[in-house]
Amino acid sequence: MTGNSPGTPTEPRDTRHTGAVGERRPDRSAGPGTALGAPVERREGRQKVAGTARYAGEYPLPGRAHAWPVPAPVARGRVTAVDTSAALALPGVLAVLTPDDVPRLAEPEDATLAVLQGPDVPHRGWCVALAVAETPEAARAAARAVRVTCAARPHDVVLDPGHRDAYEPEETNAGFPGRVVHGDPKAAFAAADVRVDTVYRVPPLHNHPMEPHTSTAHWDGDRLTVYTSSQGGTTVREVLAQLFGLPEDRVTVVCEHVGGGFGSKGTPRPDVVLAAMAARHTGRPVTLAWPRRHLPSTVGHRAPTEQRLRLGAHADGRLTAVLHEVTTHTSRVREFVEQAAVPSRVMYDAPALLSAHRVVPLDVPSPSWMRAPGEAPGMYALESAMDELADALGMDPVELRVRNEPEREPGSGQPFSSRHLVECLREGARRFGWEGRDPRPGVRREGPLLIGTGVAAATYPAAAVPATATARALPDGTFAVRINATDIGTGARTVLAQIAADALGVPLDRVRTEIGRSDLPSAWLAGGSMGTASWGWAVHDACAELASRLAAHTGPLPADGIETRADTAGQADADSPYARHAFGAHFAEAAVDTVTGETRVRRLLGIFAAGRILNARTARSQFTGGMTMGLGMALTEGSTMDRAFGDFAEADLASYHVPAHADVPDIEADWIDEDDPHLNPMGSKGIGEIGIVGTAAAIGNAVHHATGVRFRHLPLTPDRILTGLLAGG
Repeated sequence: MTGNSPGTPTEPRDTRHTGAVGERRPDRSAGPGTALGAPVERREGRQKVAGTARYAGEYPLPGRAHAWPVPAPVARGRVTAVDTSAALALPGVLAVLTPDDVPRLAEPEDATLAVLQGPDVPHRGWCVALAVAETPEAARAAARAVRVTCAARPHDVVLDPGHRDAYEPEETNAGFPGRVVHGDPKAAFAAADVRVDTVYRVPPLHNHPMEPHTSTAHWDGDRLTVYTSSQGGTTVREVLAQLFGLPEDRVTVVCEHVGGGFGSKGTPRPDVVLAAMAARHTGRPVTLAWPRRHLPSTVGHRAPTEQRLRLGAHADGRLTAVLHEVTTHTSRVREFVEQAAVPSRVMYDAPALLSAHRVVPLDVPSPSWMRAPGEAPGMYALESAMDELADALGMDPVELRVRNEPEREPGSGQPFSSRHLVECLREGARRFGWEGRDPRPGVRREGPLLIGTGVAAATYPAAAVPATATARALPDGTFAVRINATDIGTGARTVLAQIAADALGVPLDRVRTEIGRSDLPSAWLAGGSMGTASWGWAVHDACAELASRLAAHTGPLPADGIETRADTAGQADADSPYARHAFGAHFAEAAVDTVTGETRVRRLLGIFAAGRILNARTARSQFTGGMTMGLGMALTEGSTMDRAFGDFAEADLASYHVPAHADVPDIEADWIDEDDPHLNPMGSKGIGEIGIVGTAAAIGNAVHHATGVRFRHLPLTPDRILTGLLAGG
């Protein structure tokens, strides 16, 4: 689940689709000019399985101390006193930092990083003190011995769509408009031959990477070095320099190996700021590994959404109106709007469209990015409603989607750079055996089990941002590529080497990649399915220029070699006249136990159209990892907000259930290669997130087909299933 294993658990074959659906050819070898697309093993795989890959908390700096946070004991209020005497009396305790004795930071753009800067407590779990000791155990004991007194204030933590403070934001978290309207959606819906009007609910979801948010900080005079578990070292350096008033060249950030992130490590979190503060206060290196129990209240979460879908259609299935209205929550610390209505601006052709968001500020921890933010919950609701519409029309769900395939992106009117959703649906249906499906729900039985199948489409934006990279040819015939990319378990080191070898026209084993340090050429973080597309563009350009220079060079190379540098500013961030997205189709088979209410997914199939696949092995790992995470979203993952206590009730892996190996069914992912010239020099689209996007809807639709009962509130736990079966029966 962390995305940092050296290979996918099941590798059924090393073949892939070409542009012709269903036509196969073996993967190319990794010889000169053919490295792209090959199923190359991860370069760091052996280090990881041998335990030699070093993570943020594993740097044995001399004199290193350890820190442990003290969370606020109230859901909202103000700290009136902090008694540290008992903690400081414990063996091995070095210090307890409080708002009274920590350095003053510059005001951060992200207010969640203003830790220990004042007495106000905006939500439960807010850090109000930090214990520092010789060992993690001593630090934990000291944190528990700190006595914090607070003046509690009334708190409001439960999402209510009718909340008096709800408002319509101008933008969502990624800068999309909060509202898009075309035509007269309400009138078109009222006049439709067939209508679906329904509400879907997705609970709060949490990032639980295998490696918790961890940082080790060390000061050498006025120079700060941090080893941190982050999706982007360049961003961490910029933020730390601003907070501590340092020139950026006096801050070094190392993110050599990262044990998963899923969006929660996309920007700096309090661990890195507190570790730096503690290191400055004690004069010693300090490691802070955030306790897992406290992650949900500190590092972000997927905000809950209540989504009303209204679909209107002609009797032949052609949509006349799509109305997608989302209500979600944000914290009072900073605004973050889960952009769940945005997918309805991409998917289907309808002359009338309403895609809108409302957000309620509450006394809750700040929501943030979680794999496919917006698209994952939004497509669950949209694709479930499309299944309801197909049922109301008496139409095959695959054919309904095909019938409403747009020529241009509905929200923007732009042409698609490439869109092969129909091919994904057709190929997936063929391979899944969809043609023989009995469309009637609740008719296929195996003893107490009800069996059903479901389908859902998927989409995710394909984009890139500027990056810089250098490429150097060395006299020994090898090449060094340097860029501050971050490998969060996706195989970035390997794929960037493949891009370089392809551009240089040399064997892959002659290319060395250096990533994960802020003193390398700067690059954006690993997020938004833009990492490889952005970094690879800069690496490709640097290597292409180097190949050109080498072709014109005569004689031996200089002792230090020949180096080229690329900066894609002005290219990667240039406006495009095209709507650029990846697409996919998910198929699921589910068995529902009518006695226990347990749902088992027997089969999952995903067929994707995501540009040129750069590494068959790591791509399949990413797709299946996303699909597994979508399975958890559908069946096991969910959190509830305790109204009285003001915190998430499911805050660790004992109560927040992620899929285990026994939960993962027969799962298969494959793809259709696209030739898209409007993306980047590699022709690739991001693949880290689209795997999760349609999975939950496909499973939910399969459960409906199995039972004849429509469940509209995730996760589909046995209690909900049994209640629905009893009510439906």
